[in-house]
Amino acid sequence: MLRSFCSAAVMVAVAAMLTIPAAQAQAGVDTIQERGKLIAGVKFDTPPFGFMDDNNEIAGFDVDLVKEVAKALDVDVEFVQVTSPTRIPMLSAGNVDMVAASMTHTRERDKVIDFSITYYTGGQSLLVKKGSDIQSIDDLAGKQVSVQQGTTLEQTMGEVAPDADVVSFKDYNSAWLALRQGRVDALTGSLNILQGFAKGSDEFEIVGERFSTEPFGMGVAEGDSTLRDQINFTLQELWQSGRYQELYKKWFGMEPDVAIEIWP
Repeated sequence: MLRSFCSAAVMVAVAAMLTIPAAQAQAGVDTIQERGKLIAGVKFDTPPFGFMDDNNEIAGFDVDLVKEVAKALDVDVEFVQVTSPTRIPMLSAGNVDMVAASMTHTRERDKVIDFSITYYTGGQSLLVKKGSDIQSIDDLAGKQVSVQQGTTLEQTMGEVAPDADVVSFKDYNSAWLALRQGRVDALTGSLNILQGFAKGSDEFEIVGERFSTEPFGMGVAEGDSTLRDQINFTLQELWQSGRYQELYKKWFGMEPDVAIEIWP
């Protein structure tokens, strides 16, 4: 069973953005360089990928990678907040040039936007309050599980735990708040995102094994091959220089277990 908590304003905004032709979004490298600025959609509520730090500045793994893309283009960067429901509509509407927002590359999404090569491979897990009787996905029957709306995580929960009461929220912070307030029994999300929420907390723990594979890609407008290629080249150069590994260790505290795809 799936319930959703998404404001009418968000749904109206998404619908409005979907009515704008995708061609308007195909900025391309030349346009970005003439403008002197790369406009990137990132999440503001999803540590360690994109979040507001203690200085109220945007930070995170996705954010640092976007900065490297802007550096390669020799332009400034402007970060625009997106959520899972709004990131593709905002990209297609031309509100942003690219999206780096912990977004899983799926066949359905690939029909409407273009993706970079995989820059991070995650997996879905569960976060619960310590002492919970939930220790794996096998314990979710009749339990309420919060998830961010518009994600592959939402779909996966319906497949792996059909007897769970899946409650969808418009953003990760709302889903996380529901768990902290005891309104749900568990929060599901990408493992490293859950680790970001639970970091420094003695009240919550991650349980069970990862039960999905989530290849993250950066998104550009359909047909924007020049920007897509620039992102791919930048990711490959970051890997070959060791800079990618530095950023990965900075945000995840470990070496990457999956290498960036390198082309000859």
